[in-house]
Amino acid sequence: MVEEQAFYRTFAELLASPHAHLAIAETAQQHVGYVLGFDHYTFFANGRVAWVEEIMVSEPFRRQNIGQLLMQEFEAWAGARGCKLVALATRRAAAFYQAIGYQESAAYFRKLL
Repeated sequence: MVEEQAFYRTFAELLASPHAHLAIAETAQQHVGYVLGFDHYTFFANGRVAWVEEIMVSEPFRRQNIGQLLMQEFEAWAGARGCKLVALATRRAAAFYQAIGYQESAAYFRKLL
């Protein structure tokens, strides 16, 4: 669960970051999804890459191409910044990413600090 104070603190930091990208999907009445990602330089990719950190579409609005549009928008942002690739980690949405042209590449590991 996202804590309200942490959200507002983080939101301000993300808006100020030159390497963060946040796109919101909305209807006339409400926000229905978003994608949050970053870009950074790497040696292995020979330059800049983009990483999708979070993507979410509200359950009633799934299967309406909103996730695909959010990813296309993020890919356009990454491409305009000269990124060589877009990467992400997922546990449950592999079929979605494969359907929009992504290939499985690696396992995801994490350690909470």
